[in-house]
Amino acid sequence: MLFRGKKRLSLNFDYNPSSMYPVIRASICTGEQTAGFVNRETGSFTSVMLITSPADRKEFCRIFGINDNEIKIIY
Repeated sequence: MLFRGKKRLSLNFDYNPSSMYPVIRASICTGEQTAGFVNRETGSFTSVMLITSPADRKEFCRIFGINDNEIKIIY
């Protein structure tokens, strides 16, 4: 894992679009947002990166080659 300030980024994560979809898990109470992926079969969430700004979200999309409109928000 790579640490950028307080942000943790899992660079060794293999994203497979056929078995996963991108999400941002957001806390209703604190507003904290974590980007990651949900396994389509099991429904399990894998955390990849803490989102603290729009630039972080853009970076998440760039790293994994996804469009911003593909990301679902779950609470």
